[in-house]
Amino acid sequence: MRRLFSSFARGWPGIGLLLMRLVAAAVLTAQGLSEPHGGVVLSTILPLLAFCAAILLAAGLWTPIAGVTTALLEFLAAFSHAVDIWSPILLATDGIALALLGPGAWSVDARLCGWKRIEIGDPRG
Repeated sequence: MRRLFSSFARGWPGIGLLLMRLVAAAVLTAQGLSEPHGGVVLSTILPLLAFCAAILLAAGLWTPIAGVTTALLEFLAAFSHAVDIWSPILLATDGIALALLGPGAWSVDARLCGWKRIEIGDPRG
């Protein structure tokens, strides 16, 4: 995982990535619980995938995989529903950005594959 990211962003960029992850996880969870999908298989598998991706994004674990999964699920939702395509496209873009940028300093990925401790607050004192 360390090879995927040149660094795990700290400071304000790290906080921004944390907020992106948490908002994406919250929206994925809400959509997975509320939106009906066509067919028995889709109504079971898609919400389960969305919930798993939401947990991984919230924790910052396997962020590239969770981001790509989010993007694929949301592109599927954008093109299968004719009502509102912009919310899924926005969330898909967020998933792609997280897959490309990484989870940031406050994540399990940073703990496992990068830094061995998570610092909260000013590291100088």
